[in-house]
Amino acid sequence: MRIAFMGTPEFAVPSLKALVEAGHEICGVFTQPDKPKNRGMKLQMPPVKEYALSVGLPVFQPARVRDGEALEILKGLEPELIAVAAYGKILPLEILELPRLGCINVHSSLLPKYRGAAPINWAILNGEDETGVTIMVMAEGMDTGDILAQRATPIPMEENAAQLFERLAQMGAELLVETVAQIGAGAVTPVPQDESGSSHAPMLSRELSPMNWEKTARQLHDQVRGLYPWPAATAVVDGVRCKILRTVLAGEAGKAAPGTVLQADKKGLRVACGDGALEILELQPDGKKAMAASAFLMGHPIRTGTVLTG
Repeated sequence: MRIAFMGTPEFAVPSLKALVEAGHEICGVFTQPDKPKNRGMKLQMPPVKEYALSVGLPVFQPARVRDGEALEILKGLEPELIAVAAYGKILPLEILELPRLGCINVHSSLLPKYRGAAPINWAILNGEDETGVTIMVMAEGMDTGDILAQRATPIPMEENAAQLFERLAQMGAELLVETVAQIGAGAVTPVPQDESGSSHAPMLSRELSPMNWEKTARQLHDQVRGLYPWPAATAVVDGVRCKILRTVLAGEAGKAAPGTVLQADKKGLRVACGDGALEILELQPDGKKAMAASAFLMGHPIRTGTVLTG
């Protein structure tokens, strides 16, 4: 099938790679413009562009998709289908209606739950036990189109957003290839989304980072996992602001007030929460590298009974 692909970050690379390896003709790859990064502010290619160039695919990077430039390029390419995975731009109706077989999107949630920019993170932040990927027909609304295929997966308690991101990227790629084959065979039936079950997954911000020890240990554990690696959960550990990178549920806290350090030695750093206790396994003090909590305590001993803040 002749396909135009649209995607930008690492999440989209497996989908593009899977289409290439399945033998489809990728007539063009659209991705966002190169952006300056790091201290030197050198322009850095999006991951999708890097892969596309490595296999000789034509790459297009229009700054906008609503000024007609992308539409004219696509008209010249004449794709039968447009496949999208985390492109980062909302497509106008003129593009959605252009290909004969339509536009489809790989979304990393079980729609209609978690429409929006950060579905993987919010599924963990909200303590979900399950998530998945959806292949949907693209419509003018935000992730509101008809569902073509879905695949679910459990979220293990120890899995963080970065790990789940990698798993769902692969799952989405596999399901995309299967769905494209079904579209080609005329064997797929779009199913409208149930609006009563919809929810939103807004962009992340650093305002989500501070840990409130009044919350339950499970809620804080999910916050640590859901905000990894960015913006990361944060806490002030005896005067030192730290990113909290890895935790584990650590039983009951007795009558200790939330935020109270229950244990701080080579065996671990355990803190009382509003319900239960949380053990901090790995953290990163401001201006320093990530380290085990036990290593942090060697250079910064903390007394049991110290109360931490967010």
